[in-house]
Amino acid sequence: MNSDHRHGAPEAGGQEFLIFNLGQEQYGIDILKVQEIRGYDAVTRVSNAPVFIKGVINLRGVIVPIADMRLKFELERAAYDEQTVVVVLNVAGRVVGIVVDGVSDVQTLTPEQIRPAPGFNSTLDTDYITGIGTIDNRMLILMDIEKLVTSEEMSLIESVTA
Repeated sequence: MNSDHRHGAPEAGGQEFLIFNLGQEQYGIDILKVQEIRGYDAVTRVSNAPVFIKGVINLRGVIVPIADMRLKFELERAAYDEQTVVVVLNVAGRVVGIVVDGVSDVQTLTPEQIRPAPGFNSTLDTDYITGIGTIDNRMLILMDIEKLVTSEEMSLIESVTA
């Protein structure tokens, strides 16, 4: 799908990222994988689910597992408040929601603005990081959300919700 018409034409070779906050950091994910953004509301707990799976919601007849990214990446637990949102992703043929501390904006990054992810010893599992985006003085951790959603532990949810 060509999205040139949405936010003015992105620069040639630019890629649009949805920017969200988790703890002190800002993360970017491919906007094309985002289906919708909604407020956090009550989930139905699922027994035997991995600890970072908050539960499931019924989204217009589709059962959607909701994963808390803070728990997934072992960040400090933050309170759920009115800033807390669920980003509903449509990735690799499945719909999954991720809980984040808030969504800030959509940014177009050109290849020049993206650096490879350093092999740093971060709290974040670097398997899911594709690079570091820089806009002005902001640093964005770019996440391969498809790799995350199709990872082995996320596929445990399939067996829980199937």
